[in-house]
Amino acid sequence: MIRLLAIVRAAVIVVLLGVAQVAAQTEGVDLSEWDDVAQRAEQAVEAESASIQALETLRSDVAAYRDAWLQVQNAGDPRLGTLQSQLDALGAVPENGEEPTEISQRRAELERQIADLNAPLRRAEEAYTRADGLIAEIDTIIRSRQTDALLRRGEEPLDPRLWPAAVGELGATGQELIDEVTTNWSNDVRRTEFINDLPAILLTVAIALMLLFRMPAIIERLGEWLRSKTRRGTGVWTTLLSLLRVVLPVAGLTLFVQAADVSGLLGPLGAQVSVLLPFVLAVVLFVQWLASQRFGNDVELHTMSLPPERRREARYYANALAWLLALNILITRIGDIDEWSEATIAVLSLPVHVLCGLVLFRLGQIMGTAAPMDDPDETESDGVDRTGFAVRIARLAGKGAMAVGVVGPILSAIGYLNVAQAMIFPTILSLGLFAFLLTLQNFVGDAYHLVTGKTLDQTGSLIPVFSGAVLSLAALPFLALIWGARVADLTELWARFQAGFALGDTRISPTDFLTFAVVFAIGYMVTRLLQSGLRGSVLPKTRIDKGGQTAIVSGTGYVGIFLAAIIAITAAGIDLSALAFVVGALSVGIGFGLQNIVQNFVSGIILLIERPISEGDWIEVNGQQGTVKDISVRSTRIETFDRTDVIVPNADLVSNSVTNYTRGNVLGRLILDVGVAYGTDTRKVEDILYKIARNHDMVLMNPAPFVHFKGFGADSLDFDVRVILRDVTKTLVVRTEMNHQINEAFAEEGIEIPFAQRDVWLRNPETLRALDGDARSQSPDQNEEPSQ
Repeated sequence: MIRLLAIVRAAVIVVLLGVAQVAAQTEGVDLSEWDDVAQRAEQAVEAESASIQALETLRSDVAAYRDAWLQVQNAGDPRLGTLQSQLDALGAVPENGEEPTEISQRRAELERQIADLNAPLRRAEEAYTRADGLIAEIDTIIRSRQTDALLRRGEEPLDPRLWPAAVGELGATGQELIDEVTTNWSNDVRRTEFINDLPAILLTVAIALMLLFRMPAIIERLGEWLRSKTRRGTGVWTTLLSLLRVVLPVAGLTLFVQAADVSGLLGPLGAQVSVLLPFVLAVVLFVQWLASQRFGNDVELHTMSLPPERRREARYYANALAWLLALNILITRIGDIDEWSEATIAVLSLPVHVLCGLVLFRLGQIMGTAAPMDDPDETESDGVDRTGFAVRIARLAGKGAMAVGVVGPILSAIGYLNVAQAMIFPTILSLGLFAFLLTLQNFVGDAYHLVTGKTLDQTGSLIPVFSGAVLSLAALPFLALIWGARVADLTELWARFQAGFALGDTRISPTDFLTFAVVFAIGYMVTRLLQSGLRGSVLPKTRIDKGGQTAIVSGTGYVGIFLAAIIAITAAGIDLSALAFVVGALSVGIGFGLQNIVQNFVSGIILLIERPISEGDWIEVNGQQGTVKDISVRSTRIETFDRTDVIVPNADLVSNSVTNYTRGNVLGRLILDVGVAYGTDTRKVEDILYKIARNHDMVLMNPAPFVHFKGFGADSLDFDVRVILRDVTKTLVVRTEMNHQINEAFAEEGIEIPFAQRDVWLRNPETLRALDGDARSQSPDQNEEPSQ
């Protein structure tokens, strides 16, 4: 079976399985029909005689029932909650077992009703387990058969004795096609019908020929018109129009095949072969389109750099792979239709495999020479490797292509046809998928340019990263199908995902996660809107200070997020009691390893409630002074006067001493020290200092300034000026200005500001002179060199 055909059929099968699943869930589950399907599946598994196709059909039926049983389990019965609440309201049974008769009868009735409602759920759980086991056994049988078929060795195509038979079967197929056309033309009835349908046939052929040969020129004119109407994002139109050149010829060939079928000249074999032609042409044109998109001379690769001659060579080899892939499809499908022998298929496939191996090897070498687009040397001056992700993938894919190009033809030559097919053509399809992903990512960038008028390089957007991740995830199922995965394997992964996982007595499914995410997101947005309204409209109109407003807004955010989480958990149907043991285990870790975090968190709540400090306050804590900029749950950010941020844990603000210079108001005292020389008139100094303090516009008169004559210092008469400032944050400015004024006033009045002077007295200078003479007499002659 050709991988490419399997991928095309995969989407249709998935849709049919989805329809069957919805139908089974909508119409309910018939127990008798389920038992019949389960028994047939068990018999097929036990006998192991059914074909793979029959097993696949049986598996899809069992999978549909399994999904239905899972739906029954997830849906449950809403009455169970009500009955359980009624039973809980009756309380626990007394320890002595004695309770009123009415209570005991009511308890027994509620327990019976709960048991009756739980019976279908238990039945669904048993059926789900049975279906899941049958599916696993069927998958094991199918995989075992596929592995045996893959590793089975057939005839060696290098044996010359097989060649005449292969050529004979190929010639017989061609002769059969010719004989079918000749026989149908010789039939008078068929010929008459052909003549009657000739106008419709000619019209269909004319449209097909126009699509095949005339549409390229029309597409080119359409592209010029679109580019003239759009000044930006022309890469979008270029990509779409180039893809249209793939679609229209395929549509034209499809019409041509339809005309040949309507003519009645084709026989059964010709009709089946003709149906393949549009698909083959689509493969060839699509691969050629990918080659032009990735290796065209006028295409910017965006991710990797190749010389122009390498681009031309890569485009040539990619086109060759397109024709070889189409030829392999024809050989395999016609061999299945006309029932060629395995030896014939092996002989006819060997040249295709050898040519594919040569092309893959050379194409892998070219991909191995890819370099980053911005730096072909790949390394900076410091030796750091700058090779991008796409370039690494391209080089890795190139090495894999070279290995397959060598091993694949060898395996085909020694008789392992299926292994060769499973290596060569999935490699080609994987390279095509990789090229298609890069083309789609470039198309996203062109579309962004078309909409915004800016390129992604100019904006530095993360769209390429996100789009690449999304495209890579979307490509994984196709990559799995290319390399031999069954559609059932993918649907099984989806079924496992839908089933979720059990946590205690609660089963958490993806629907629960989605419900939780949606409800929590809504609650979070409502909380933010409420905070915005309080911050911008409500609180500014009140008399609450700025710190109180911030505390109210922050508290509203914490409460809103907490309520959103509780409501989301309730809406998702998650039983928090099932998490009790997890919370109990985490409490131990919180008590030991997370105690500091919890302490800071509680301290943050205390700060927001008591508000000993608020945003904008000037505080001092742990020797650090600054302005409070932000109070969060764990820590508080203080901006120092050096314009640096200090992160202080909230526990330090609660447990340590904190000086708040601006709590409640910005009034504050300034103490200015002054010293004058001995002999100065102290009353005059006092009057000057009073005058300067009272005349400063930042000094309050109530309480009035005070000049304190502190006393007699070692070098000066010491005074200090004590004033209350309107704004304590201006302390440095006021201190500087008053110092200037004091210095100027003292200079005008001739008042001296002393500075420390020290006189040094030597009690026995003659001793020092004697010591100096002895030192001179013992020193060596300066003209003599020191001895060695």
